[in-house]
Amino acid sequence: MTDPLAELTCGDDDRAERAIPAILEMGAAAIPRLLELAQSQDSDSRWWAARALAASPHARTSDLVPFLGDSNPEIRAAAALGLSHHPGGDALPALIQTLGDSDPLTAGLAANALVKLGKPAVESLVEAAQEGQSNVRILALRALSEIRDHRAIPVMMQCIQEDSALLGYWAQLGLERLGLDMIYIKP
Repeated sequence: MTDPLAELTCGDDDRAERAIPAILEMGAAAIPRLLELAQSQDSDSRWWAARALAASPHARTSDLVPFLGDSNPEIRAAAALGLSHHPGGDALPALIQTLGDSDPLTAGLAANALVKLGKPAVESLVEAAQEGQSNVRILALRALSEIRDHRAIPVMMQCIQEDSALLGYWAQLGLERLGLDMIYIKP
């Protein structure tokens, strides 16, 4: 039988994808080899390492966080998606930073991972919604509207008063999801 971990680096995406279930069957024993593969100079190998770690129930959040700093946006996106499946508080600072990623897909996936993290992410998201760049503020507010935590009400009220349609949309939706369905108008 072919080594499933070797299949990840064979250069054939179909074969590599078919190897994922066999790698998952290896359990925790596959994790050290995947982490070793994550150090490869080859970006395709690093992507497949991130992909396999994201799928493994034995991977820890801390196994995926370093991928968020990779130079390749596809690898950062795979890590952010993986962190949606392995939410953990130790990923919080890196995910908040990734909201400002130059790749919009990666930034959006980081917001999704923060939603999966839930209430522990609220304070950091509120801060990002208040002080971040426009794109970061929008994603933070979207995540807050999905988490539905009352601690976000002040920042949502603040964002409704601003001239950004997207901030206003997510703020309004967030307030509605919290049961505060009122019409807010600028005086």
